[in-house]
Amino acid sequence: MQAYERKQLLERVERESATVGADIPETITVQGEDIDLRTFVFEIKRRETVPAGERDRVEQAKRNLRRERNDRIELIEEGDITREEGEELAGSIIGIDRALNALESLGPTDLEREQQAKQAADTKRWMSFLQQALGREDNGASRRGR
Repeated sequence: MQAYERKQLLERVERESATVGADIPETITVQGEDIDLRTFVFEIKRRETVPAGERDRVEQAKRNLRRERNDRIELIEEGDITREEGEELAGSIIGIDRALNALESLGPTDLEREQQAKQAADTKRWMSFLQQALGREDNGASRRGR
């Protein structure tokens, strides 16, 4: 494959609009393992939140997909491949990007932890307000006695 062809393929996969209208691949080989990618993404997306037991699995899947995407980009950049193989790789990269976009759009995956953090911050602000209102410093000494 010629250098200009590599450049064209790389520009194609890096376009922001590359995933518009693209399909998530039915299956994909990641790290030597076949994954039913479309089924996995749709199974996760149909839920409002990611269940606690699935969070690690989703995060690991996203890491693996990113790694596979980078490997395929590198193969286009430097690999000894034909134009047809490059086209196939570019299409698979766009499909991976589509899957990653779907998984990334799930929003916060740990609503309970987020809620606890908000409550802790509210409590801390309230306690700080009370201490100031009562005229106490952080060490508990009264300001009036000085």
